[in-house]
This record gives sequence, structure tokens and C-alpha cells, in this order.
Amino acid sequence: MFNSCLNVKVYVETYGCALNRADTEIILGILTKKGIEIVDSIDKATIIIVNTCGVKSPTEFKILKRLRKLKNYSKPIIVAGCLPKINLEKIKEILPDYAAILGPDSYEKLPKIISQIINGQRGIIDLEGDPLPRLTLPSVKTHPTIGIVPISQGCLGNCSYCAVKFARGRLVSYSPEDILKRVRQLLLEGCKEIWITAQDTAVYGFDIGYSLPQLLEDLVKLPYEYRIRVGMMNPAHLKQIVDDLIKVYKSPKIYKFIHIPVQSGSNKILRRMNRKYTVEEFKALIELLKVSLPKLTLSTDVIVGFPGETEEDFQETVKLLEEIQPDITNVSRFSVRPRTEVEKMDEKLPGWKIKERSRKISKIVRKISLQRNLKWIGYVGEAIVSEIGIKGGFIARNFAYKPIVIDSEYVTLGSFVKVKVVDASITHLVGKIVENSE
Repeated sequence: MFNSCLNVKVYVETYGCALNRADTEIILGILTKKGIEIVDSIDKATIIIVNTCGVKSPTEFKILKRLRKLKNYSKPIIVAGCLPKINLEKIKEILPDYAAILGPDSYEKLPKIISQIINGQRGIIDLEGDPLPRLTLPSVKTHPTIGIVPISQGCLGNCSYCAVKFARGRLVSYSPEDILKRVRQLLLEGCKEIWITAQDTAVYGFDIGYSLPQLLEDLVKLPYEYRIRVGMMNPAHLKQIVDDLIKVYKSPKIYKFIHIPVQSGSNKILRRMNRKYTVEEFKALIELLKVSLPKLTLSTDVIVGFPGETEEDFQETVKLLEEIQPDITNVSRFSVRPRTEVEKMDEKLPGWKIKERSRKISKIVRKISLQRNLKWIGYVGEAIVSEIGIKGGFIARNFAYKPIVIDSEYVTLGSFVKVKVVDASITHLVGKIVENSE
């Protein structure tokens, strides 16, 4: 069956979160193992795969616009990932002559599906399937020094605005043995930074009698010099493990970085969002973390313009951000996602009002981010060179996962360097390499 795939060349595009990037590495691994060539441009490709995201409307619009453009290449297109399980009809409307549409648990079937496409079949849909054993599937790294390791899929939340639950389902935690095995392999392959990712890392292990702090304790014992970045945690579940998490976070192998989306500073709006925590509980978490982990880099998310959000509710969100001083705040304008509870809610705000609030809060969070970063000027310490800069040079990360742009030709990806921070902007620090004697 697969002989017909041997001359196939596949081009893959990816949208969305770190979990989606990990899924793309699995797609590449599955195809490569079957002898299917991966190419870096559409012109070289026989088949195009688009691994999609459906978490926000702007991302969906971007993907649909891209699909319209890809139609012009007159090549079979496979639409994969979360969006098919969130808004299938829209994909079919934009791309009526699709080759295949796959959900995030259908990737093992890709070689067979590609064979069918090469033999002339079109209109294949495969959205259902048991959760993939992601850590035991073949995988191809897309970054030389950063390894992405999914520790679970699905979540235990039921947020009224979220459509990802339709794509990823309920929590399924992967075994700690499989996670450790994958991390070891990535470290042997030269990774210096491991991203632990999931829809909600805080609930890892709740379904198997284990926990995130226990997993991290296992990982920091590995005899390698590397750093761990822990992915997003829902405050409702973080509060159940925070004490044990703080203990293991004191390990030098774990970046002092934490991503905790608050979404709103109003308890009324949090209830409408079905977030299962209060503003007071969130603030207590942040205070505990900041006292216990000095120089912690705090990242959060807010949604502005949620149905029923009054000016007072909005100002409560502004007040909360000014109080907790997050280093990074991802601001999203509210938009309705298909099939969510929020579709039925009244009191939806006009688009102009949502944009106005988004502009106001974005200005405030940029100011906070700059103030936070300016405090790092003069810092001297170790950092890992983890990325090539978009505008040249390199990006290194210190113990708090702060991005430090270094303009030097004497560093290599994955190396540990001593840096001094000499300047700062809203998004990053600027550093220079220093000798130990400086």
C-alpha cells in the first residue's frame, strides 16, 4: 500500500500553540518513517498539510485566508489539527475540494490516507479516534536545541468561551515513564531546553494518581545540564498543587517562569466564564509565588469585552494587572467560538467597544512589561543560547526565562554563556557576553 507514497513530497505548515508544534513533529516522524519526503516549500510538494488551531477567531480567519491562497497551487490539501473539530463546515465551505480533513487523533492514519489521495481519492474525513500515544510515536525535532514534550492532552475545565475542549477532549495524562524516556532521548540528541506542554499542565496526573510536581521531581534528577520550561496552568487547578510546585521550582533546572491566565479581574465575569476561581484566590497564588520565587517571570492572559463586561468590570481587570505587575500579558479581544456556551449569552458588546478596551489595556500592559524589563539592566549571569534572532544575533534565556538578545558571532545554539544586560525593551532584554572576571 505504501509503495505509492515513496515518491510523495509533503509540505507542512503549523499554527497555534506548543502542543500543535509537538503534533507537527509527530506528523513529520510518522511520514518520515514511511519513507515520505518532507520539503521546505510548496513548489516542491506533492501534498500540502496544514496543522490548524481553533482557539481564537483571529487565528481561524488567518488559517481560512491561507487555505484560500493554497487552493491556487492546485495541489491536494490535508487540513489537520483542532479547527476541523471546531468548525468543520467553514473549512468545507472555503475548501470544497479538500483532499482530507483530520482531527488531532488521526495522525497515525496519515500514510494510508496519503496513499489514498495519490490514488485519486478526495473528500476524506477522519475526525474521531482514541487519544494518540504521542510519546511512543516517531517524532522529528524542528528545533536543534529545544525539545517539546506533551505530557497530556485534554483538560478538566469547562470554560464557557472555549472550543478547544471539542478538539482535545477530557484529560488523558501520559505515563511518567514515557515522558522521562522522551526527555532523555531529546537530551541525548542535543536539546538544552525542554518545553513541558499541555492544555493545562497543572492537571497533569490527576487521572492517573500522579502530579506535575512529582513529574518535575523526576525530570530534575536526570543527569544532564538543561532547563525546563513549564507550560500554561489554570489557576483553578494550580491552587491544588502550588505548595509542592514551589518546592520543585527551586531547582536550578526549572526556569522561574510561570504562565497563569487570569482572563478577567472581575469575579462576575469569571463566573460567567466558568473559570472556577476568584480574583482573590488568583492574587493569593501570585503573592505566594512571587514571595517564594524571587524574580519570577509571570505571564498571564486577559480577555476583554466578554459578554456582560461593564466599564467597572473592565477597570477591575486593569486594576488587577497594575497590582500583580505581570512581565507578559497576552490580550485577546473576545470573539464567539462555535458551539460554546457563550454563543447563547446576552449582553454581547459591540465590536468598537471591545477594540477600544483592547487598545487601552494593551497600552497599560506594554508599560508594565517595559518597567519590569528595565529592572534587569545591570544583571550579570548565566544564560542558554536557545534561538536565532529574527533580526540577527541570538536570543539567550536566563534563569527566569527572560529573552536576552545578544549580537555576537562567538556563540552557538545550545551553549551556556555569561551575559550582562545593558538595555531593555517591552519584549526583551539586550545583553553582551562578559568574561568571568568582569
